Amino acid sequence: MNPTPSQTVGPFYGYALPFPGGGDIATGGIAVHGYVYDGAGDPVPDALLEFWQADEHGSLAGAPGTLRRDPTNGAVLGRDGVRFTGFGRVATDLDGHWTLRTVVPPNGYISVCVFARGLLHHLFTRIYLGQDAFLDSLPPERRQTLVAVEEREGVYRFDIHLQGEKETVFLDFG
Repeated sequence: MNPTPSQTVGPFYGYALPFPGGGDIATGGIAVHGYVYDGAGDPVPDALLEFWQADEHGSLAGAPGTLRRDPTNGAVLGRDGVRFTGFGRVATDLDGHWTLRTVVPPNGYISVCVFARGLLHHLFTRIYLGQDAFLDSLPPERRQTLVAVEEREGVYRFDIHLQGEKETVFLDFG
């Protein structure tokens, strides 16, 4: 018997869920980018990542309704590029790459939810941009899977490994 949509995740979300500018949470801040890899170390070309975070003042309010639409046909044109949204949604490209533009949150992390083929349930993790008490509670080899590496000023790299030797720490909020 073939799996039904209720038995597996995606890649059913490729239409309409990613939208132009979905990774533009805020302008004038930092860029965070990386790749999603499967258990064999191959890039995942059809993952979907959702991000939530506080603004630079610690507010989680965000600005709903920041998507601009074409006045003629209603198509989504992207974010307005001005207001902080607190939420982003990005699909990986054919190489498994994704990019997020945002500000550094005062709590030091960005929450991530990963949807990908073969996952029966989405996965939660965090991107840490600095040290944190939670990170200190993890063994050093696991801790580094949650810390973004600053490649150059204002640009961070954070890869997500779904399984294997370099598996990212995933959180259980159950």
